[in-house]
Amino acid sequence: MGASTKEAMELIKRGAAEVIPEDVLLKRLGEGRPLRVKAGFDPTAPDLHLGHTVLLNKLKQFQDLGHRALFLIGDFTGMIGDPTGKSVTRKPLTREEVLENAKSYQEQIFKILDPAKTDVLFNSEWMNAMAPSDLIALAAKHTVARMLEREDFNNRYKTGQPIAIHEFLYPLIQGYDSVAMRADVELGGTDQKFNLLVGRQLQEAYGQPPQVVLTMPILEGLDGVQKMSKSLGNYVGITDAPDEMFGKLMSVSDELMWRYMELLSAESMATIGVWRKACQDGANPRDYKVKFAQEMITRFHDRAAADRALENFEARFKQGLVPDDLVEVALDAPSDGYPIANLLKDLTLTASTSESIRMIKQGGVKIDGEKIEDGKLSLQKGAAGVIQVGKRKFAKFALR
Repeated sequence: MGASTKEAMELIKRGAAEVIPEDVLLKRLGEGRPLRVKAGFDPTAPDLHLGHTVLLNKLKQFQDLGHRALFLIGDFTGMIGDPTGKSVTRKPLTREEVLENAKSYQEQIFKILDPAKTDVLFNSEWMNAMAPSDLIALAAKHTVARMLEREDFNNRYKTGQPIAIHEFLYPLIQGYDSVAMRADVELGGTDQKFNLLVGRQLQEAYGQPPQVVLTMPILEGLDGVQKMSKSLGNYVGITDAPDEMFGKLMSVSDELMWRYMELLSAESMATIGVWRKACQDGANPRDYKVKFAQEMITRFHDRAAADRALENFEARFKQGLVPDDLVEVALDAPSDGYPIANLLKDLTLTASTSESIRMIKQGGVKIDGEKIEDGKLSLQKGAAGVIQVGKRKFAKFALR
């Protein structure tokens, strides 16, 4: 290995929620052999966002240490529908949807992973070959009592919500994937912990050394509250245009920026710590957001695109002649969001909500240089930036 076991462990634990069991991972890292590191993705959407890349970044760190990334596309489990965190039975995807989304995934993951050190696998390969008797034998290795230990299943059972039998198959098959792939380590979000531990149990039942489980936090979206999701509109897609990506990342709150850096940046934690200390001593966090935004655009596009995005962003600001001495106003956001019309009024940029809506319709309202066109827009807790109304009215805000 290129790094000492201690240094490797420090890198692997960066940003991680749990390593189960940590001493076994330390021992396996010291064996000097390439570990088989698994991460599974259900192709439920055709495009990846930064939330998905938390696991991909961790896989890349394992690759940089000389290990093998096993990128599993759950084309078989995708047709079941992951019940994790669901209060109702999730609608499964069609075979056509699964295949189309899987193709898109493969085109995007190598913006991060090294193709030479990656195996892309589909769990339909072994699941379609499994006879009904094999599936029954698999089901016999787990109990209903253990399944009901899962919080979402337990809550649905207690409240009388239906739980379809096929939903119990999801964690079983995800666990069996680790058997079929002979995984040494499996990565997953904290919401997948139960399923990952099923993988350990099944490997032991099939006579294999149980995998190490490493869970990563769920990345909050741009609102700083709910997890990043396309359906919630609080996401940064890795296929977003450079200008769009830059603008979104510059809108992230100063506090959330450090979490994004820890989970997504290739900069060392020592460097990020120096930056954070500089901001505590009075440096402008905006300068470090620019560095991070440019790093992400370089990763998913190229350096030239990152430089152009910065130039375009600054040009929009200069056109508005944003004052340098704006004082940030902190406001409490309601749980369902702060309506943009109310925000403009509360910042005394307009005299009333009706004037706010009129200015938006006329194209006279911008946030961080981006024109606002939706008069019904609600900003969530964690949102921050500079609002401009007309040519001369500005306010710097942060929602807490």
